[in-house]
Amino acid sequence: MAFEFDHLFICTDIGACEADRLVSFGLVEGTSNPHPGQGTANRRFFFHNAMLELLWIHDTDEAKSELIRPTRLWERWTNRKNSACPFGVCLRPTSSGDTIAFSSWAYRPPYLPEVLSIAVGTNSNVLTEPMLFQIPFGKRPDQYPADKTQPLEHPVGLCEMTRIELISPTADNPSPEFQAVIDTNQVRVRLGVEYCVELGFDGEVQGHQTDFRPELPLIISW
Repeated sequence: MAFEFDHLFICTDIGACEADRLVSFGLVEGTSNPHPGQGTANRRFFFHNAMLELLWIHDTDEAKSELIRPTRLWERWTNRKNSACPFGVCLRPTSSGDTIAFSSWAYRPPYLPEVLSIAVGTNSNVLTEPMLFQIPFGKRPDQYPADKTQPLEHPVGLCEMTRIELISPTADNPSPEFQAVIDTNQVRVRLGVEYCVELGFDGEVQGHQTDFRPELPLIISW
């Protein structure tokens, strides 16, 4: 089965004021999407084929509850500026089926219907790597149903993510789960001193780049 990149999350400060700089850059913000029972909330930006999510913990008790604890979201978020990788990488299958790109466990958060689950990588305890997950119900944002339509047109002109590259101090020793994601050719990784993610858009033919550090570990190229 083939896989597509669905979305990336970046752990941020409460309220994700970092998103304001993305708006000033020329992105149109979509709707936020709180996660009842998980203790997280977000601000989101949608493109034709993928989504960028800025994520924070807003309810400590929920995030540290027995059901949510195995995701290690609390530890990832609280250590996002220290030793923990602040990213999460989500894939989606390109066709129906139960195949998962990596070794995983079934996560059933309270905000999903009981019949649905999210496949979370069995490396979820490895906080020096991105959280890996796959959603069987994922779709391209330009294929969302009418009642879930999000803004896809941005003044800066970005349309589709064509490169997702993670820079990491541990890139030279990926877990089997992370290597499996790399092998899907949806995500690249390279060694670097600090965690950062580079998102390339539309083949990067214009040769432009904006660095959002230090507020956000993000570089956008187009």
